[in-house]
Amino acid sequence: MKLNLLSCDAQRPDRRAIANCIAEISSNIDASLSNELTDMLLEGDAVDIEVEDKNSGSALRVLRKLNIDYEIIE
Repeated sequence: MKLNLLSCDAQRPDRRAIANCIAEISSNIDASLSNELTDMLLEGDAVDIEVEDKNSGSALRVLRKLNIDYEIIE
C-alpha cells in the first residue's frame, strides 16, 4: 500500500518519533532517509512511502496518533 503523508498537525511534533515511525512502517526506508523525510514533512512538503500490507492497520493507527495527515494512494 502506498501512502502520501501530507502534513503533521501536532503542536510540538516529535521528530524522533516520526522518523522512527516512518522507518518502521515503510518497506524500503532506512533511518537516515526517514530523518530526511521527516524534515521534509515538517517543512510542509508531502512525502510518499510504501507500507507492507500486513502492517497497514497498525501503520495507519500510529500515523493518526502522531497527528500526521495522510492519504492512501494504492
